[in-house]
Amino acid sequence: MTGPKTNERPGTRAVARHVRMSAYKARVVLDLIRGKDVTEAEQILRFTERDAARVIRKVLASAVANAEHNDSLPADELYVAACFADEGRTLRRFRPRARGRATRIRKRMCHITIIVDRLPADELERRRQREAARPGSRAARRAAQEAAEQRRRRRRRGGAGDAEAPEAEEPTTTAEEAGIADPQDAALEALEAAEATGTDAGAGVEAPETVAEEAGIADQQDAAVVAAQETEEPGGEEPVAEITEAAEDEGERKDEQ
Repeated sequence: MTGPKTNERPGTRAVARHVRMSAYKARVVLDLIRGKDVTEAEQILRFTERDAARVIRKVLASAVANAEHNDSLPADELYVAACFADEGRTLRRFRPRARGRATRIRKRMCHITIIVDRLPADELERRRQREAARPGSRAARRAAQEAAEQRRRRRRRGGAGDAEAPEAEEPTTTAEEAGIADPQDAALEALEAAEATGTDAGAGVEAPETVAEEAGIADQQDAAVVAAQETEEPGGEEPVAEITEAAEDEGERKDEQ
C-alpha cells in the first residue's frame, strides 16, 4: 500500500504560483531542505547561492506563518514535510536568426509548494534532550533558571520553618508552676483586679514598699523600748555611783596634802 500523494499530504502549505523559472532549477534547491526542520531549512536557503533559494525562502516563511496563525502550531516544532515544484505556463518567444529564419525561445514558469507539519513526539523529545544537554542553549538556560527558582523556594520555606520553630519550643514553665510565690507579683495582680472591679486594693494586699516601711518602723520602736527598759533597771545606776565616790576620795587626798 502506497502512502498519500505528494500534493495530498496533511499539514500547512504555502504555494507560489507562476514563478519565472523552470521547475528543474527549483527542484535542485528543494531537495536540500526536504525533511529538515524549519530552522535548519531557513539557514540552508540563506547561504545557498542560487536564485531559486530566494523565492523558496519566502515560500517557507509563508508556510510557517500559516501554521502559526491558522493552525496554532509553534514554529520551533515544525519541519518540511513535503516540497515540490510543478510545471507552469511556458511563454513562447522567437529570436531572429540568419537567412530569415527564427529560433523559438521558451520562458518557463513553475508553481512551488512547501508543506510544513509538526515533528513527531519522539523526535521532539530527542530534540529537547539535546537542547538541554547542549551548554549555553535556551533550554539549558531555562532549566538552570527553573532549578534556581526551586532552590530559592526551598530556602524560603526552610527559613520560615526555622523562624517559627523557636516560638513553638519556648519553655512555658512559670513561677506559679514551679511553686514559687512572688509577693510583688501577687500585689500587682491584686491592684489590677481592684482597678478592674473598682474597689480599694489596700483593703486586701499591701504593697511590698509599705510592708517594708512598717517593718522598719516596728524595728525602731522595739529598739527604743529595749533602751528604755535598760535605763529603768536598777543595775544601770551602779557605774554612775562608783564614779562619784572615786571623785570624792580623790578630792579628800588633795585637801590633806
